[in-house]
Amino acid sequence: MEYTTEEIQRNILSAYDSVNLVIEMELIQSPTTEELDTIDRNKEHLTIMMGKSWFSEALTSEQTTEVNSLIVE
Repeated sequence: MEYTTEEIQRNILSAYDSVNLVIEMELIQSPTTEELDTIDRNKEHLTIMMGKSWFSEALTSEQTTEVNSLIVE
């Protein structure tokens, strides 16, 4: 499937919703089971997206580093 530049950028922005959510939720001192599940789901989403070459190749090096740092923990 071919994506336009605009579609790829929308996907990156959407993925960054997951990035920001994970960063925010990892600051919680005593996360609930639901919060931990949310973190795991969002990390899995980012892992899946990083496996798509059209997505990962469109990220800046800084974005790649940031996403990878979240999913490799």
